[in-house]
Amino acid sequence: MTDPNIVSAIAARLCAAEASRQTIAPVRGEIAPDDTATAYAVQQANVDARVASGERVVGRKIGLTSLAVQKQLGVDQPDFGALFASMAYGDSQPMPLSRLIQPKVEAEIALVLEHDLTHERHTFADILRASAYALAAIEVVDSRIQNWDIRFVDTVADNASSALFVLGSRPVPLSQVDLTACAMTLSRDGEVLSRGNGAACLGNPLNAAVWLADRMVQLGTPLRAGDVVLTGALGPMVAVTEPGTYTTEIEGLGSVRATFAA
Repeated sequence: MTDPNIVSAIAARLCAAEASRQTIAPVRGEIAPDDTATAYAVQQANVDARVASGERVVGRKIGLTSLAVQKQLGVDQPDFGALFASMAYGDSQPMPLSRLIQPKVEAEIALVLEHDLTHERHTFADILRASAYALAAIEVVDSRIQNWDIRFVDTVADNASSALFVLGSRPVPLSQVDLTACAMTLSRDGEVLSRGNGAACLGNPLNAAVWLADRMVQLGTPLRAGDVVLTGALGPMVAVTEPGTYTTEIEGLGSVRATFAA
């Protein structure tokens, strides 16, 4: 059974780490490797605290959609975290590096929902029907854990290593984009730093979206119309170490830029 004292203590340390931009030791010493319930309880405690302080949840991000990364962390499923309005930046809008600790960027396909997803078990058809459109996106991930020394329970407790996200401004109906074959590049100053495609995200980003929709219904917090869903990385993450602009191009969805300011 989840110990509320452990949950509140770990949640407080992670919250303080984010506020002070000082990392902490991994939390897996206090959460058993297979105790996902406690890890998600820690995450939810900080989500609840942010909502109580006036923040607004605007969707979810899916992490660990790379089979190679799952194998590395010894898990057989993705994870998820909450997205807040305060985490959203516009295309090319400067993001202060002072908000972050050890950020990395990854290119993703975002879905914006037009209808709720409330079935116990969803299908591709349900996701296609419920999605208003897809967008190119860049997720800025960050870890409050020292040196990104994470395992599954570390990243889950830490809101799936979420930080910020940038959405593109070219909404495309899903009928007009090949979510599996679409090629992706992530570059800075014309130098390509990461390549990938839709198939890198669990074979198809819709596989990730189906998993998330089912999981959120199981938890009693189904995805709702208007929610943003970041479906997962299309290629390797890139560390951000200095100010600059990172540009993602996704075939069929156009481009989006994440700009970091000193």
